[in-house]
Amino acid sequence: MSGQAEQALRASGYRLTPQRVLVWNVLRRSHDQHLSAEEICAAVQQTLPSFNVASVYRTLALLAELGLAKEIRLDDGPAKWEVTHDHEHHHMVCRVCGSITHDDDPVLDQVTARVEATHGFAAEQVDMVVTGVCASCR
Repeated sequence: MSGQAEQALRASGYRLTPQRVLVWNVLRRSHDQHLSAEEICAAVQQTLPSFNVASVYRTLALLAELGLAKEIRLDDGPAKWEVTHDHEHHHMVCRVCGSITHDDDPVLDQVTARVEATHGFAAEQVDMVVTGVCASCR
């Protein structure tokens, strides 16, 4: 488990259990694959066969509460999870092959600033998903 995640858990009074470490490590090593809870559970079960998806959901909820993980909705399928990034980004999802690409264009920062200036609304999370066909599938 990374020092930041371990520190966040302990500072919030949570124990660093082997199960939490396994879920975190699967998520962290996914390298922008955007895994569902079921996919995370299957990966953890390779090490701990008795692990169940309810434990994954509890751990993901805790990681999200601590700002370490983020749930994202990319389509009508199950929610996907990723490690929280230190910057906003949007996702481009290919409807042919299902690939997911991050784009770090500052447009989201501009939208957030405009929403606050115009409406006095302090955005805590901004999600933008662009669906289309990637260069490889065109």
